[in-house]
Amino acid sequence: MALTESIEYDKIEVTGQYKAVQVRKTTVIKKDGEELTRSYHRYVLQPDSDISGEPAEVSAICNAVWTTDVKAAWKAKLEADKPSE
Repeated sequence: MALTESIEYDKIEVTGQYKAVQVRKTTVIKKDGEELTRSYHRYVLQPDSDISGEPAEVSAICNAVWTTDVKAAWKAKLEADKPSE
């Protein structure tokens, strides 16, 4: 009777003007090769996110879509959204 747990990144989507990367992480638990449970965790990465801890496939997509222009536009949006004092 062996229990195993595996993690899959089964959905990686790029959306919006600032190329937000939406990730769905799936955790699968199996007993003797038969799936017992599957759970999901979703999160969003923005162009200023630290992606050093992300899996290679997620990092590759982020690096491909977050061009210098996209990062600059995101930074400008964040500055524009700051409340004035």
